[in-house]
Amino acid sequence: MRYLVISDIHGNWEALDSILAAAAGDGVDQVLILGDLVGYGASPNQVVEKVIALASANSVVRGNHDKVVAGIEDGSGFNSVARLAVEWTTNELSTGNLDYVKQLPMGPLEVGAGLVICHGSPLDEDEYVFSLEDAEHIFMHHTAQMTFFGHTHVPMLLAADEERISVNVLEGDALTVEIDSDKRYLINPGSVGQPRDRDPRAAYLIYDTSERRIIWRRQEYALEKAQRRILDAGLPEVLAYRLAAGL
Repeated sequence: MRYLVISDIHGNWEALDSILAAAAGDGVDQVLILGDLVGYGASPNQVVEKVIALASANSVVRGNHDKVVAGIEDGSGFNSVARLAVEWTTNELSTGNLDYVKQLPMGPLEVGAGLVICHGSPLDEDEYVFSLEDAEHIFMHHTAQMTFFGHTHVPMLLAADEERISVNVLEGDALTVEIDSDKRYLINPGSVGQPRDRDPRAAYLIYDTSERRIIWRRQEYALEKAQRRILDAGLPEVLAYRLAAGL
């Protein structure tokens, strides 16, 4: 089984389209989507419609921006730019696409035996996972061998065996990780639509269960076109400019 694992698209159609084109030759059997389909970017309808076409019922979870756009939460913890973006997105989405976002399931969601997806921590969908301390707490209470998460927009691999926990930020153009059956993993593919690791390229990974490996990649996309969409929509300019900085 080969999974394409993506997260934090944030309404960036150009980035999503580029990743799907790049992964087309990988023989992907299923797409796993770790939340935040919308918010920030100016193409929410295109993104949601593509997700509807790609994702099966047990392969996508909601993110915090999805919840605020859908009216499930009020966004009181968001900064002013994020609030403006979600308000614009709520008004921009078609009725059918907004209904789809509203019914996205909460993570963690079990995709297969020992394989779980979530947006933040598997213990709390809104919790950010960055540190060794975060990983220790999760591994103490969460037993799945393979958990994919998003939310931070930073690609990371956290692994635990009986002796220690390792925390690694994923960097570069591509990286292959062999999966050890004696370890448990928390893996963040990074963000498709708004990377925050100072690399503006879209991030994604392929998880091959037969070969027991993960292939993580970065992908160039039509960034200036995505920026122009944001500006033309009247969204805050910072949302366009930050795409080029990877922040």
